[in-house]
Amino acid sequence: MTRDVAPRLGFQKPALIHSVFFPALQGAKSKMSASDVNSSIFLTDSPKQIKDKINKYAFSGGGQTVEEHRANGGNCDVDVSYQYLKFFMDNDERLEEIRKTYTSGELLTGFLKKELIEVLQKLIADHQQRRSQVTDQVVRQYMQPRKLKFAFSS
Repeated sequence: MTRDVAPRLGFQKPALIHSVFFPALQGAKSKMSASDVNSSIFLTDSPKQIKDKINKYAFSGGGQTVEEHRANGGNCDVDVSYQYLKFFMDNDERLEEIRKTYTSGELLTGFLKKELIEVLQKLIADHQQRRSQVTDQVVRQYMQPRKLKFAFSS
């Protein structure tokens, strides 16, 4: 509806954005919840909490046994660790290598989880370090009401 009304009001049509949500650690069939601290990784989690949550709660697309996993490979479509790596791993070649070795059964679930733990621990530690530098003055400056200058062309 917005795309129909915007031009009549003198504005450009807005872009439509499709976004994908993170699955809960327990898999796509469950939901993240603030009341269930084990359903997601929080930006306030310690490195130990991140490691424990992923190792204990991250749903695996691997086989029930090592032998079954080696024979049939893992399913990246349902493996939460792989799904998270798709969001956070910057190296597309490494991500593709992980996908191939995991689906072939060469890479086991534990190694996939270890990869995710390393990526998230660094990302969250960097965020926590930068966040610690935000002072009340920075927040006041950011939240200060000010006139915004928009230049729309029709």
